[in-house]
Amino acid sequence: MERINQKELLKAGVHFGHLKRKWNPKMLQYIFMEKKGIHLIDLNKTSDKLLEAAAAMKQITSSGRKIMFVATKKQAKETVKEIAQSVGMPYVTERWLGGMLTNFGTIRKSIKKMQTIDKILSDSSATGLTKKERLMMTRQRDKLSTVLGGIETLNRLPAAVFVVDINHEHIAIKEAKKLGIRTFGMVDTNSNPNLVDFPIPANDDASKSIEIITRYLADAVKEGLSDRQNMKDNMEEEEPAEVETADSEATDTDNE
Repeated sequence: MERINQKELLKAGVHFGHLKRKWNPKMLQYIFMEKKGIHLIDLNKTSDKLLEAAAAMKQITSSGRKIMFVATKKQAKETVKEIAQSVGMPYVTERWLGGMLTNFGTIRKSIKKMQTIDKILSDSSATGLTKKERLMMTRQRDKLSTVLGGIETLNRLPAAVFVVDINHEHIAIKEAKKLGIRTFGMVDTNSNPNLVDFPIPANDDASKSIEIITRYLADAVKEGLSDRQNMKDNMEEEEPAEVETADSEATDTDNE
């Protein structure tokens, strides 16, 4: 991954923190200065931490594992959902259900229930359902889909979780840490960066800031997926050659 352009970070307002009175002292190392009572984030540190996080995400996805994107804030949900979908990663952008990670078995049961309803509603032979029953099932399916649709294809726990605001998504962070799942997060000047494995100092309130950080990390995910696909392709190309060699040796033995 190439280092992100700091001018782009500046333009997106990534450097704007919170009012000084709202700051978390543990963010001191990431604060560049105070201006008009507002803390400004050191974009050199942001760039360094982004590069570090991107390298880790690339390694995770190149090994075939998943990263869950979490952002339930109004200004973040649609952007994060679109970006996560673009790289085929699971996401939670509506509401974090308690136990979504720590009680994953129960969550999977709810997902299977949703999928069962889908099959019933799409089955043309299911004419025995009354209009009322079909309506109730549709509503139930829509309710489940709103909360669980983003993790429908997640068959096992993700290897990592990325959150936009670690204060707002504290339950997700807590569950991930409890299970030893790696954590990535945008940390503003009112946050404790020590709560995540890969803190990314950045404005976690402005939509443009959220988008530029999330897209940069998604590009790293994309690179990881590409590396994995190339590795698979190379393995498939090597296999026929091995078969030919084995056939050739067998023929030589028969001729003897």
